[in-house]
Amino acid sequence: MSGQQPEESSRAIVVVDYGVGNLASIANMLRKIGATAIISSDPAALASAVGIILPGVGAFDHAMRKLREGELLPALERRVLGDGISLLGLCLGAQLLSKSSAEGKESGLGWIDAVTTRFDSSKVNGRLAIPHMGWSNVTSVRAHELLASDEAESRFYFAHSYHLSCNDPELVIGSAHYGYEFAAAVASHNVLGVQFHPEKSHTYGMRLLQNFCNLTRVPISATQR
Repeated sequence: MSGQQPEESSRAIVVVDYGVGNLASIANMLRKIGATAIISSDPAALASAVGIILPGVGAFDHAMRKLREGELLPALERRVLGDGISLLGLCLGAQLLSKSSAEGKESGLGWIDAVTTRFDSSKVNGRLAIPHMGWSNVTSVRAHELLASDEAESRFYFAHSYHLSCNDPELVIGSAHYGYEFAAAVASHNVLGVQFHPEKSHTYGMRLLQNFCNLTRVPISATQR
């Protein structure tokens, strides 16, 4: 298994290594803002984590099968659903939080009351390519610490053909536009997800990860800011 020993994850953000995701870039950006961050596939590391990031790149079914291998998922359930530790899903990692995806047959985690749907080509009207790739503005639609900013909109990098469709619109805290409005950021208590890649979004991504650290109360080293 990858990652440090469990005691080294104390007071740290754990980036979950389940074989799917852009792990090093996420951890490096967290360290750049002064947070203690480790990459680990060890369920024991989650036991002392103060916050968890669930990354994801690729296909929904493959990612869910990888996540269900071994003891990672039971450990995540204990920490997130049992202990209330904040979890942030990124891109495909956010989609895994939904109940299901139009991309595959596997059931999702169901921690967000949503399903993952493909971009509606009839609404895009052939004017825009699918997948949606590149920079788009994200507008805050409901006040939440994750999207806290002095600006009304922030720009983030997207690369996706699918997006969350929430059954409860109150779960959507940020939206973006690509032919039509879609959920770009969601929150249900301590379970959070963003459709974009903060690790590829420069200063905007750094601010979002800083906000996540604030939610977890993870210590930030002033010397590393």
